[in-house]
Amino acid sequence: MSWLWAIIVGLVLGLIAKAIIPGKQQIPLWLTVIFGILGSILGNAVAAWIGVADTKGIDWIRHLLQLAGAVAVVGVGDMLWASIRGRRRTRA
Repeated sequence: MSWLWAIIVGLVLGLIAKAIIPGKQQIPLWLTVIFGILGSILGNAVAAWIGVADTKGIDWIRHLLQLAGAVAVVGVGDMLWASIRGRRRTRA
């Protein structure tokens, strides 16, 4: 069941990250989910590192760090995806 939640959270965070980043991103939906999951893992790691991973009530700081991680991963991933896809088109 934890994998299902990871996919759902990855999808939600990835889509929110795509909405936050200006412009149109060229990455497909499946890659958006993967980048959202990676951003969530990155945000959780940073939250644990600074000591705010588990607090009483809702972990707002951890959730904001997860979103920031997703924005960073989606932004960098989109640039990499566009450069890889652009190279394939020029070779053909």
